[in-house]
Amino acid sequence: MAKYKYSNGVRVQMTTEEENQFVANETAWINASADRKLAEIRTIRNKLLQNTDWKVTMAKEKGTTLSSGFKTWRDNLRKIPQDYDTETKYNELLARDSDGNLTHSVWSE
Repeated sequence: MAKYKYSNGVRVQMTTEEENQFVANETAWINASADRKLAEIRTIRNKLLQNTDWKVTMAKEKGTTLSSGFKTWRDNLRKIPQDYDTETKYNELLARDSDGNLTHSVWSE
């Protein structure tokens, strides 16, 4: 099926070379889906770890201990890349409720 582009506001048919490049770009974008999702997951994870680093620092400074639940939660965040390694699992991690909140239990402290 012929593909079209717009050139100076006019719809024109792509050349075979342009169409092949378009398909290659589209395929590359689709194939990189898992990489984009993993990058988003790492960004979320890193933000959560950064936002709670102060608790770890404070506990060390005061000589107190952190709850085992808190430590386990942070450990589980660090292990995300090894524990979740498929695009299906990435989709589960990125699932959101109707308010846009992440729903997977790994994100909850």
